Amino acid sequence: MTSPVCPETGVPMYRAVRPMTLAYKGESLTIDMPGWYCDASNESIHSGEDMKVSDRALNLLKARVESLLEPTDIKRIRKKLRLTQAVAGELIGGGPRAFQKYETGDLLPSRAVSSALLLLDRDPAALSALSARQKRKTKETHHAAA
Repeated sequence: MTSPVCPETGVPMYRAVRPMTLAYKGESLTIDMPGWYCDASNESIHSGEDMKVSDRALNLLKARVESLLEPTDIKRIRKKLRLTQAVAGELIGGGPRAFQKYETGDLLPSRAVSSALLLLDRDPAALSALSARQKRKTKETHHAAA
């Protein structure tokens, strides 16, 4: 992208990173926000990729405030259970791409998914109950189709 022109002053904007504070339910988090900036007017322009930074940070803040698991914890527990992202999504919830989104911070896990992961972190053997349920479900679907 060529340097955009400030909509307010008409001067060329420059690419930089500036602090931005996000707030949620009385809590806040300050992040380094990439974007195009104009010093003369304090205007800024943010691309879709730039916005991912703030969207992921807001999801992290929400997870902390709502006592949900954070992306790093979700990934740690999934790896501890030796599950792929797709299998974790099928067994624990959210579908085949959910864990990819949970682990990047693009999607906030539900309270149910967070709770299930917390329990599985404490008792990994309980995963066998979810696996057995999934096998029964697959078998029933297969028999119904026949």
